[in-house]
This record gives sequence, C-alpha cells and structure tokens, in this order.
Amino acid sequence: MSDTILFSDLALSAPVLKAIQNVGYEVPSPIQAAAIPVLLAGGDILGMAQTGTGKTAAFALPLLSKLDLSKSEPQILVLAPTRELAIQVAEAFQKYAAEMPGFHVLPIYGGQDMTSQLRQLKRGVHVVVGTPGRVMDHLRRGSLNLNNLQSLVLDEADEMLRMGFIDDVEWILEHTPATRQTALFSATMPREIRKVCDNYLRDAKEIKIASTQSTGDNIEQVYWMVSGTNKLDALTRILEVEPFDGMIIFVRTKTATVELAEKLEARGYSASALNGDMNQQLRERAIERLKTGKLDIVIATDVAARGIDVERVSHVVNYDIPYDSEAYVHRIGRTGRAGRSGKAILFVAPREKRLLYTIEKATKKPITLMELPSGATVTKHRIDQFTQQITDTLKEQSDLSFFNDLLAEYSHKNDVSPEEIASALAYLLQRERPLQVKFTDIKPERSERRDRDDRGGRDDRGSRERGPREDRPRRERSDENMDRYRIEVGRNHEARPGDIVGAIANEAGIESRFIGHIKLHDEFSTVDLPTGISKDVLAKLKKVRVRNRPLEISLDTGPRGDDYFSRKPKRDFGSRDGGSREGAGREGGGRDKPRFNDRDNASKKSGYRPKKFD
Repeated sequence: MSDTILFSDLALSAPVLKAIQNVGYEVPSPIQAAAIPVLLAGGDILGMAQTGTGKTAAFALPLLSKLDLSKSEPQILVLAPTRELAIQVAEAFQKYAAEMPGFHVLPIYGGQDMTSQLRQLKRGVHVVVGTPGRVMDHLRRGSLNLNNLQSLVLDEADEMLRMGFIDDVEWILEHTPATRQTALFSATMPREIRKVCDNYLRDAKEIKIASTQSTGDNIEQVYWMVSGTNKLDALTRILEVEPFDGMIIFVRTKTATVELAEKLEARGYSASALNGDMNQQLRERAIERLKTGKLDIVIATDVAARGIDVERVSHVVNYDIPYDSEAYVHRIGRTGRAGRSGKAILFVAPREKRLLYTIEKATKKPITLMELPSGATVTKHRIDQFTQQITDTLKEQSDLSFFNDLLAEYSHKNDVSPEEIASALAYLLQRERPLQVKFTDIKPERSERRDRDDRGGRDDRGSRERGPREDRPRRERSDENMDRYRIEVGRNHEARPGDIVGAIANEAGIESRFIGHIKLHDEFSTVDLPTGISKDVLAKLKKVRVRNRPLEISLDTGPRGDDYFSRKPKRDFGSRDGGSREGAGREGGGRDKPRFNDRDNASKKSGYRPKKFD
C-alpha cells in the first residue's frame, strides 16, 4: 500500500504536509499509511510495531493536522517510558510543526528542573510529551490541565510495563477526559497491555507492522561499552589505529558538534562541525572539502547529515547512540556507498544497553563488541608510521648530500655520533605528536560475556519477557564498594525512591542498577552509591532538585549496618503496638495504589567497582 500512496494523498493539513516535504518525505511507511487515516478520522488505534518503523510520524502527523493553535492548553499528551524517548518524540513534533507559527511542545521528565517546566506550562503548550512519573506529579499539583485534551498516545507501552510504569499509566488514563482519542503502540502484546486496551480504548483498529529495517552486508558493525569519563580517549585511540579515508561522527546536539570538532583539531585531526546552525554555504563547503580530501572528519547531527553522499566516507562513528533504530540505519548508511565496504562504530554507555539491543533486534544484524586499542598498540602504530616516513623520504629524495655534509660537520665540531644527531632530530619531529603514548588502559567493569549471558542468548533476546522488577532476583550490594550519602529530601516532601533514582541516574550518568539502598526518613534520605564518584559530579548533584528541593548531597557520617536501617523514623504513625508503617511509607504514604516507580530499587544492588566517575 505504501508503494502507491503518497503523503499528499492522506488529507494531512497544508502546514504539516509542507513541513514533511521540506525534510524530503514523500512516501509513507506501512504503519504511517495505515494509521494516519484512522487517527485523522478520530478513531482509536492499537499499533503493533517495532522501533524504527516510523510510528512517531504515524501519530504525530495526523494529530498535528487536527490541532487548534488558538487553544493554549494541552491538546495532545504522549506518554513515553524514558526521558530519551520523550525528548526524541518532542523533537519530532517540533520538526513536523515547523510550518505552524506559535506551536509549542514541551517534554517533561524526572531529573529536570521543575521550575522551568512549571513556567512553560503556565505560558501554554499544545503538546506535552512526558514520562509517567513526572506527568503524575504535574497532575497532582494542578499544573497540567487536561480538560481540553483531544488525543493521548501511549508510546512503547510494553517497555513501560517492563519498567513498572503500567499502574501509573492507568492512573493517568483515569484522569483524562473520557472523550479523548487514544493511540497505543507496542512492539509486543503482553496480557497486561491487552487489558489496558480493553479497558481504555474504544473500538480500536489493530495495525500490525513487521519491521523491515536492514543494514548493508558490506558494513561491519561494532560497538564499545564506554563511560563518559573516557569517551574522547576511546575515540582518539580508534582514530589512531583505524585505517579510515573519510569519517562522519554523529552526536546528538549542535553544541557537541562544535566542541568535539575543536577537541579533535587540537589533537591534530582535520575535523569540522556540521549542524543546523550553519548556513547552507558553510554546510556545502564542509561537504565539498570532505569529498575532495581536504577534510577527513565531519562531526554532525542527524538533521545536518541528511543527504550526505560521499563515497570516500569509510567509517561512521556513533559517538552518541541514536534513540531509535531508524536513525541508526540512516546514520550508518552514509558509509558503504557505491558497493564499497564500510565500518560503523557505536559507543554505548552502560545505561544505554537497552538501545543497543533494540537496534540489533530491529535491524536483524549482530553488532559485535570491539576491543579498544591499548596504549602499546597506539605506540606501535605511530612508530610504524614514523619509520615509513623515513623510508619514503629516502626513496623519494635521491640527493641528500647537502644534509649529509651539514650533519657530518656538526658531528665533527661537537663530538657527537650520527646516532645521537638522528635521535635529536627524531625527537624534534615527533615532539608535537609523541611516539610513546601513555594511556591509562580502560578495562570494562563487567565482562561482556557475563553481560550477554545475563540477558540470554542472542536469538531469543528480543522476545524474552521480563517480569516485574520485584519478581526478579536481587543483586547483593557489596558495602566495601559503596559509600552512603545523605540527601536533604524525604518523606515529608513526598519524595519517592523512583524520583531519587531518576535524578541521580540522569545527572551523574550512573546506571540505575548501580544505585544501592535508598532509605526515606521524614526530612532527609540516604542512598548508597558506588565508591569513587568525583567532586565535580557531587557538586552537580547538590543542585539537582527532587520534589522542587535541591538534593544537597553529602557523605553520610551516620552508622552503617542493619541497626541504621532498622531505626524507626521520628514520625509516629499511631500504631497501637508500637510498630512502624515503613511499608506503607515506602509505597507512598497510604496512596490508593502502589507506586511502581518505588520498586525500581529492587534491582539496584551489585558488586560494581568503578574507579572514578566524572
């Protein structure tokens, strides 16, 4: 169907149609062709589609076409399981509404400054894209008004179920107008998701689309598990050893293109930024320099790199992992052109492994772990290049008599051997780029084989169902590898463990499973974090706000051990037998429904041994 239907045939509004034409879209994907007419007609849909099939445009385009810009209250609400997906969907709405003056979309998620969100909601927005926990926060405080809500989208519903948010999703659904239009998208259809469809969707049309994403067989795909501390170090090593012709390095933001280009230029590489802030003339000039070999490396964003077709691009580096497989396929498609072979290198932070698995599943291609070049390997490579320069010079320059006489005279006058002179000249030549490289070798904190074993074999990885967090086996925390910190937010401030985990994970880059025991008290809380967190990260965390209060994190000086955790909070809940309602407090102080976010702490404990976080 999508082979014969064009976007211009789908009755989209003129501004939306113009925006997608500007970005080069002509033919809708299968899920877009099937979903857009139903949503334009006001019907509910149940879409079963993998990431990378174009589902964001499938709901964004028709819902934008029905938007009334004269109403400043939210008309569209999209729920997403992670802040990364929320940001991505919000950016997509902004792109598709480029020809709609006065349009406003707002992503809201935990760990972000609440004051900024409140200010923007007060000014007025048309579309809100958020994670369930933060959407609930705004609904409770009355800052998010859904009285004029027309459409609600549940994106990656099975992922929200896996993360324990499905109860929150139902709570939100119950606090939206009954007249709303609902679209639910899920890669799989577990029983709990089917129950949500039965209870909250009306005569929904089911659309099931199989992913056909694939990548070229002539592109070698590898990844390296890297942390923010040594990301640039890892890239530098790869550039030293990898024999590349032209290279495109993808990052997420415009600012990052400039910063990384400057850092690479400082290390002696011919690199240039390519982003949307550059005018067309500068952009075309950078691409032309890449084509002619005057430029070797381009650092680009997804939008800026669209349409780049340069045969000499032999490598693509995903310095920042893309949020969906569709973007990944577009990125690595910049290499392997005209039948040539190419190589795609993907940097994956520990907390981004889910995105790696999603990409592998959607593209149906394995991405293998690469071994980072060691300092000794880089040194050998530089020495080989240096000695080759000497060999080439001796071959190309047949008459070196002038330099022979000059050095012979110097040797005689200063009583220095020819070997010593050669060593001094070699030192001068390599001083800006030393042959002897001193890298601190980066070792993975957890073996990749063990990591793969934990999540099962490759063949059934994508389809294996995971139970709720409280049913999964817990990892035991090793106290000698954890430090206990005090944060100045507690139960009286309506803080939840899920809020604390989200704030720390987002700001410090610590994967949530490495965040240890969280203990809520009335006016403060304690949290166990891996030993070795840097002062810079702690300074940043001090300013992070949870429930609109700064964490003011500091090393806890109280006693460790079971007696510390067993102490009763000062507040008396009035239990006649003197017992403490710790359980009730942890589940949210007697709320009607258990908060699934509070269960996130069940699998945070491990024997993680980081050296240092930056």
